[in-house]
Amino acid sequence: MAQDADSSGDEMNSYQDLSFETKAIHAGQEFEKWSHSEVVPPIVTTMTFAQEDPTIISLLSTAHTYGRFGNPTRSTLEKCIAALDNTNYALTFTSGCAAIHALLHLLKSGDHIVSSNEQFGPDAVLEDFCKATGVEVDFVDSTVLKQIEDAIKPNTKMIWIMTPSNPRLRYSDVASIAKIAHSHPNIILAVDNTFLTPYFLRALDLGADIVMYSLTKYLNGHNDVMGGALTFLSEELYKKVKYYQAAFGIALSPFDCYLTNRGLKTLALRMQKHSDNGIAIARYLQSHPMVSKVMHPVLPSHPDHELAMTQCSGYSSIVSFEIKGTLKEAKKFVQSLQIIQSCGSLGSYASFAMLPIAQLFSGKEAWYKLGVHENLIRFSAGLENADDLIKDMEQSFDKTYQ
Repeated sequence: MAQDADSSGDEMNSYQDLSFETKAIHAGQEFEKWSHSEVVPPIVTTMTFAQEDPTIISLLSTAHTYGRFGNPTRSTLEKCIAALDNTNYALTFTSGCAAIHALLHLLKSGDHIVSSNEQFGPDAVLEDFCKATGVEVDFVDSTVLKQIEDAIKPNTKMIWIMTPSNPRLRYSDVASIAKIAHSHPNIILAVDNTFLTPYFLRALDLGADIVMYSLTKYLNGHNDVMGGALTFLSEELYKKVKYYQAAFGIALSPFDCYLTNRGLKTLALRMQKHSDNGIAIARYLQSHPMVSKVMHPVLPSHPDHELAMTQCSGYSSIVSFEIKGTLKEAKKFVQSLQIIQSCGSLGSYASFAMLPIAQLFSGKEAWYKLGVHENLIRFSAGLENADDLIKDMEQSFDKTYQ
């Protein structure tokens, strides 16, 4: 029976000096812990575990006791994700939103959050949570350090940023924001690193306290899992949020853990291809006569080009761009694509395109002010041949403006 129940432990230290690719394949995958020395970690579906000592049933026990508290397949995945972020502590959840909710329960009524003002989806989660709990929130442009500094109050307990932002791909300076956060007592810096993954950005290494990932996107990478993850710099924060993971019953299922763990084995290869395809598309769009604006940090015209070059080791697959015209032309362009699919997600092996303004969780007026217009298209490059994707866009432009 597998007995390692959580993401902590001295065995993780042996992976810290290994490369990312090697960690993704081997961290947490020790075959000796399985009854038949399985090289591929099995899916453990049992919700209860026989106890040698019936008086010890603990959330943080070194042995598995109950499915909400821990599962061998889940702890295998959590250990691997933790290693990829150069830490010993990670938790997985039923969705990215579930991970955010668990994180927010570190706060209480009267506390205050400073949050990035451009994040597609989490903004609504934050607003709803704050309204229900009495936690205050101020949304600021997190690419401007002074706005963060000016927003901090005596009751500020968390700074929450998404970098790059969604959908305009604005980059926040994680290291500088960490210095601001930690110059005040008891402020936690949490970073949504879904777009870059730990392959291109190590936010914990730059000073973040907690990092969030939507496993639904790149870490799984195959468009067949909904999940979320948090990694932690400290054991203290890890233990607090692990309680919420168990108490709320929002831990990722064993089968979804298995699929995500399998996806991690090719994450490095996929992210390189995603990045290459995104760059190729960005450069193609930049020269297209029917494109009025391209948002991708590889382009010198991007306002955060220099920060992206120094803070990150590469780029995600996302390219946002505005085509000439209105929502009518943007809609026709997306509908005319043949290989690229109209989908409201990203980070899959297949390429997706969507209209952010049409799928907002919150009011459009605030997004208009941010510069998210009706003719803005968000493209997520998959793993197809880049020339085929460009040909697909070309025929769609022809149909849109014929």
